Amino acid sequence: MLKAIMFDLDDTLIWDEKSVDEAFKKTCRLAEEKANVNPEKLEERIRENAQKLFAAYDTYEFAEMIGISPFEGLWAEFDDEGESFRKLNEMAPEYRKKAWTRSLKEAGEDNPQLAIELAETFKTERGKNQYIYPETFDVLNKLQGKYRLLMLTNGSPDLQQTKLTITSELKPYFEHIVISGAFGRGKPDPSIFDHAMELLNVEKDDVLMVGDNPGSDILGASKAGIQSVWINHEKYDPGDVKPGYEISRLSEVLDIINQSTIQGKEV
Repeated sequence: MLKAIMFDLDDTLIWDEKSVDEAFKKTCRLAEEKANVNPEKLEERIRENAQKLFAAYDTYEFAEMIGISPFEGLWAEFDDEGESFRKLNEMAPEYRKKAWTRSLKEAGEDNPQLAIELAETFKTERGKNQYIYPETFDVLNKLQGKYRLLMLTNGSPDLQQTKLTITSELKPYFEHIVISGAFGRGKPDPSIFDHAMELLNVEKDDVLMVGDNPGSDILGASKAGIQSVWINHEKYDPGDVKPGYEISRLSEVLDIINQSTIQGKEV
């Protein structure tokens, strides 16, 4: 019998992709205003360079394991405990400066001072604007009280808590909030799912995982023996990862939960 539901945070409950998109657009428009830089070209370059540079640092293996993205590195402080987070905190300012300086130059403007301004602008814009899917609170309101709710999110505890501070209405819905950086391993490692189930004191057959990322949310749930619902926003092929259910938007999870196979013993 379904007793508990685990929700991912980024691009499941909050629309992180749109938040990043808007921060990039505002930052690149500033470059256009100040130096007549083509904003589309600059955005293309910063997206590519951020990923390449982030992967080049010796912090990358840890960041990937915890589930920290290159774009999060462009605005996160990583003010967390532990040596690995200390290294991320130290590399972040240099990484941001390099990413924007290189991208601005490739867009036709060799201006290190403007690059620093752009780095700060993106950090500020992403930090003050966070989009939430229109149906998020409706779904949570309909599930609250009927099921035990747990948030299971990858990332830096400091950064994920910052996102939850921006959207403070989310936190009260969840009995527990599990962040990979605090636990020490990220999705799809099954150990973080086992930890979440221990907190809820439920069995595998009693839990459902809802998330947008097949490589972390859905694969991890599968490894842990938990049924899953994949929110496929972009209509793409998840490859070898096989979700229990597939939907195109969060609101459809209510129909899935009400199905007899979820409510009964076949989860």
